[in-house]
Amino acid sequence: MALDKAVWDVPTIGKRGFELARRVLGSKVEDFELDVLDISPERVGVFDLVLFLGVLYHVPHPLLALERVASVVGKQLILETHVDMNEHDRPVLAFYPEGECADDGSNWFGPNRAAVEAMLRVVGFRKVELMSSTPVPYKIRGAGKSQYGRMVFHAWK
Repeated sequence: MALDKAVWDVPTIGKRGFELARRVLGSKVEDFELDVLDISPERVGVFDLVLFLGVLYHVPHPLLALERVASVVGKQLILETHVDMNEHDRPVLAFYPEGECADDGSNWFGPNRAAVEAMLRVVGFRKVELMSSTPVPYKIRGAGKSQYGRMVFHAWK
């Protein structure tokens, strides 16, 4: 199952890329238009593996989004996200109220590694591992010497 709403609702983007990939690959994957905050086992089921890629920093309520995603994970979650403020050891999130991150108003938060790991544990994952960390070329207004980039985490129930 592939699930999206925010991107598929953008007229200039839509589902064309998804539909092309499904057709070219001969895939039988089902698409479901649903906001991440509306995810529940009753609506979509429970899956052994859930990919939550490039979404967390786009939601105004990141912990709530992780709670909803965790509710449909049977075994493992792979999460990829923008991160910021990695110079801090404590869990912190940078807040971008006006498009400070890459001049994109849909970017709300930049959690640091500690925050992502802590949030994943709070929503019920017993084991969390950082799998990769990559610096990024885009700029964050006002970030100064903040350490930002992208990270991939694997989390298990």
